[in-house]
Amino acid sequence: MLYTNLKHLESLADHQKAITENENVMVICGRMGPMCIPVYGIAEELEGEYGHVAFYDMEFDNPESNVIRILPEVKGFMGIPFTIYYKNGKVVKATSGIQSREQVKAILDKEFAMTIKA
Repeated sequence: MLYTNLKHLESLADHQKAITENENVMVICGRMGPMCIPVYGIAEELEGEYGHVAFYDMEFDNPESNVIRILPEVKGFMGIPFTIYYKNGKVVKATSGIQSREQVKAILDKEFAMTIKA
């Protein structure tokens, strides 16, 4: 298990539940390493600002994370973490490697923009 303050996905069933029960989901699939830890920290900070997004982590070395590692969107990725953004159960964006707070916010703002209902 990853030592973050994010909600943890430990199984395929957890993953499926997360992306079906939440409209907007960000999953960081990685390890407790130097490229991953900053991304977890950014997600932990942004969780309070983006109440309409569900933030999760998933351990890259867990066999169950194959659900992420086999996505066509991550084909060719060379570095971890793999960060996957789901909207209504479908992948809308995927990144790999370390990301800055500004990069993550730009994706969240673009892919999960809040709309005001009239």
